[in-house]
Amino acid sequence: MTDNKKLEAGDTAPAFTLPDADGNEVSLADYAGKKVIVYFYPAASTPGCTKQACDFRDSLAELNGEGIEVIGISPDKPAKLAKFRDAEELNFPLLSDPEKATLEAWGTFGEKKMYGKTVQGVIRSTFLVDEAGKIEVAQYNVRATGHVAKLRRDLSV
Repeated sequence: MTDNKKLEAGDTAPAFTLPDADGNEVSLADYAGKKVIVYFYPAASTPGCTKQACDFRDSLAELNGEGIEVIGISPDKPAKLAKFRDAEELNFPLLSDPEKATLEAWGTFGEKKMYGKTVQGVIRSTFLVDEAGKIEVAQYNVRATGHVAKLRRDLSV
């Protein structure tokens, strides 16, 4: 597998329509006219992904207050996402991409280092998409812990 092209500020955000934790389809187009953070994470209910999701949950009121929505995307099936959402009381959509087409389109699936080994997997990444559907911020290989706080500082939220 070749490395996917990484998105950069100014690129058009790749469109997607994916099922949420309840099986309802959610599209990036649903957020037209709004700013939205789209973040990609490897697996629901794992320690790092739980920490990151809970940080977004705990920051959602401030982000929403600045007109920013949040969407999380992973390769997990909707049923696993529903358990994760309910267990952690997550208050934003979690979308399922088991075929990894959206992950690949956004450059968030490919080679990464894990415990010193090169593996294929989800590259933890965060994007801010503006009201016109353009990438405003593109961050790859972000850390689960402390990332949301840093993102809020970067965005002055």
